[in-house]
Amino acid sequence: MSFSSITKNELSRIPVEDKCCEIAELAALVRMNGLIQISGKGKINLRFSTENAAIARRIFSLLKRLYNIDIEVMVRKNKQLKKNNNYLIVVNSTEYTRKILNDVGIFNTEKSRIFRINYSIPESVIKNRCCKRSYIRAAFLGGGSISNPEKTYHLEFVTSSEEHAKDLSKLINSFGLNSKIVLRKENYVVYIKEGEHIVDLLNIMGAHSALLRLEDIRVLKVKIAFFFLGKIT
Repeated sequence: MSFSSITKNELSRIPVEDKCCEIAELAALVRMNGLIQISGKGKINLRFSTENAAIARRIFSLLKRLYNIDIEVMVRKNKQLKKNNNYLIVVNSTEYTRKILNDVGIFNTEKSRIFRINYSIPESVIKNRCCKRSYIRAAFLGGGSISNPEKTYHLEFVTSSEEHAKDLSKLINSFGLNSKIVLRKENYVVYIKEGEHIVDLLNIMGAHSALLRLEDIRVLKVKIAFFFLGKIT
């Protein structure tokens, strides 16, 4: 299992007790991982797709706790990789889809059928420090990855919206970090390369086991560097 998957599995097990933090998590997951489907007569549904079973359970649990609704869950075999399952979580109710999207600030349709998508992060969703941490954690679950620290230091979030990328980078940097944005094909990537800042971000998200593993590797790399430096001199 990759270091990224191990980190996501750890984050998926973190309990969230406050409703405001649950809304913040869901807001991030919708923006990073959600798909809004619109059909005739104003019917809409909300879908999430992931290959990580722990993240699928996280999304399912969030929706159940917040809305207590019927949720369709489908498991499909990934034809390309031939190994991994793909988990599809679907909210079919138009009423609850509208409520969810209103709650997370994607749009506020009220009585209108015109959808104006809001990709930015609403201040109401991240008004508390705990909500900010929850949003970053869920953004990582929905579209983030971290490289194997034995090879290189790199943590990133991939989003399709430039507006969301700018807001996410600003949110991360509000904790004293130095994330940057780069355009990769049709997506915007918010990334951090400094090992110390990645450690700090893992701490903010609550991935303490992954943090300790990364710190151990950083210390070992320093020892090896000093060893070879001593050999050369």
